[in-house]
Amino acid sequence: MNPLAITIRTKKIGVLVRDARLSANKSVKECAAAINVSEADFEAYELGEKAPSLPEVELLAYYLDIPLDHFWGNTALSEKSMAGNSFDVEQLVGIRQKLIGVTLRQAREQAHLSLQDVTDGTGLTPEELEAVEFGQRPISLPLLEYLSSYFNLLISEFQDKHGPVGTKTEQQRTIQDFLTLPPDIQAFVAKPINRPYLELAQRLSEMSVEKLRAVGEGILEITL
Repeated sequence: MNPLAITIRTKKIGVLVRDARLSANKSVKECAAAINVSEADFEAYELGEKAPSLPEVELLAYYLDIPLDHFWGNTALSEKSMAGNSFDVEQLVGIRQKLIGVTLRQAREQAHLSLQDVTDGTGLTPEELEAVEFGQRPISLPLLEYLSSYFNLLISEFQDKHGPVGTKTEQQRTIQDFLTLPPDIQAFVAKPINRPYLELAQRLSEMSVEKLRAVGEGILEITL
């Protein structure tokens, strides 16, 4: 056993523990209680003066809702967060406002309604709604929800689908969908060796009913 290596590793774990706690906006007291240690011990963990046990690290990851692998990595969660937000927020908001405006204008024109027709009861003037449609003015979420209902649209039709926020949202929804699967199916999907079966299932799902019937008949002929 190399004492220096142990010391370095303990310090590194301390940095990762502190980073995880701060990224989750949790206090030392909260985290210490979550893993059943004293605040003094938890502070010692963060300072690299002593190392937590694996069960304590597992509990901390669970409590903070972060991947356990974080504690074997080299990147701070704060750095990942900054990297994930490395886009021009002002530009992104401007683009999103324009896309929302286009969707509203298309819905209004398809309904053969004037600006005045739509603004009645909204508190907006026709000029203000026109500014919204051209992406020159933001629209509040409650008012957007009202207009989406007015045009028989789902609010999801206005949500970001291809930008950084939309991509992350879709990933989160995919993860939630995966977590609703039965444990045995989750285990099957998670095994790399089963990937060919999943790819086959994906290709089959994209086939027309006629092609699927032909495939089924071909398999039946082989087995008989």
